[in-house]
Amino acid sequence: MNAAEQGHLLLKQGKVKEAEASFSAVLEQDPDHVEALNVLGLAALRDGDIDNALTLLKRAAAVEGGQALSYLHLGRAHAAAFELDAAEASYLAALTREPRLHIARLQLAELHEKRGDIARAVMTFARALNDAQSEGRWLNAATTPAALLGAVDHAQRFVREKRIAGFAEIMAPFVKQYGASAMRRVEQAIRIHLHLEQGVSTDPRQKPTFLFFPGLPATPYLDKGLILEIEDLEARTNDIRAELLALLPSATGRERVFHTGELEEANLRGLDTPPSWNGYYFFRHGERRADNCAACPVTAAALDELPLARVPGHGPEVLFSVFSPGTHLLPHCGVTNTRVVGHLPLMIPDDCALRVGGEDHHWREGEVVVFDDTYEHEAWNRSDRTRVVMIFDLWNPFLSQAERAALSALVIAMGEFRAGVEAL
Repeated sequence: MNAAEQGHLLLKQGKVKEAEASFSAVLEQDPDHVEALNVLGLAALRDGDIDNALTLLKRAAAVEGGQALSYLHLGRAHAAAFELDAAEASYLAALTREPRLHIARLQLAELHEKRGDIARAVMTFARALNDAQSEGRWLNAATTPAALLGAVDHAQRFVREKRIAGFAEIMAPFVKQYGASAMRRVEQAIRIHLHLEQGVSTDPRQKPTFLFFPGLPATPYLDKGLILEIEDLEARTNDIRAELLALLPSATGRERVFHTGELEEANLRGLDTPPSWNGYYFFRHGERRADNCAACPVTAAALDELPLARVPGHGPEVLFSVFSPGTHLLPHCGVTNTRVVGHLPLMIPDDCALRVGGEDHHWREGEVVVFDDTYEHEAWNRSDRTRVVMIFDLWNPFLSQAERAALSALVIAMGEFRAGVEAL
């Protein structure tokens, strides 16, 4: 057994001092032995010899471009020396080499907290927790190493407390304007979003992927009569279809619904030919498509009359939705029950249908259907002709105007936070 193997064995046996002696012998024979440099560097850090720790760990990080663990340990030494910029650079170097080294991100978040950069600390803690928990780690005491329990608990409390405070700040003007009772359901939706309480639907088929709003009737299909403006929309079907037909021969203004081939492959299936789902958007992620609106003035005017779920940067999604022959959109669930989805059928061949919550609906041209897309839903065109419906996102009709206003502000904040976390 060589000295390095002996050092391993001694560490496993908890004989730390003896292990360090073995690794010292290793280092005498091989000055660039990465493990020995790390073991001895951490030992120096433990003993408060920060200068020696930095010397050893810098050498470890320099060997063959540096290993992720070497940079992690070097970051700890820099932090102990209050060299915060160098510590941050080391943690980022560790994550560049091994993105799944979640402890490096956890310690980077602690660094941001020490600096007083609360916004970055919250997002970095959240990213570390999200990534680890997606792998089944840091879920509870059984899935968290004992040495990390305190740090993980702190991260969870820090994120929760700061996000509660942030939402309270957003809600304050709405509570002042409309009153606390008018915001009761919104406040509960925030608690559900933060996992402070469980959101329980009266229908277990309802499964929003992002935000559950309590107290709304749960049903796959809604009575379209709840939305008074739909009658006027249906009355304009022929004029809207005429504008569609003027667009349809051209690819101008048409966009893929799924941006990548990977997403299309995951979500679409075809029969005899490859599937295709694209659309002429009037709004996408809340952004108005001026060219298509100008090309279809009747359609644009009709849309302006609808209670579209307007949330800047997020919604509505409004488009002429074009399924090529044989296209099948596979089952999936939408993000929130605060909105519902309307379809105005414009070109409907035989053997086309929508399924929501296991219940089939066969479109009829000119007859709007409204459904809650947080139920698992799918759609297909099994014909040899093109199918087109106009899709439009509406506020759930059981929300008050006050709730809609507050939700718009909250969803923007939630989206910004999620984008910030994902960008780290």
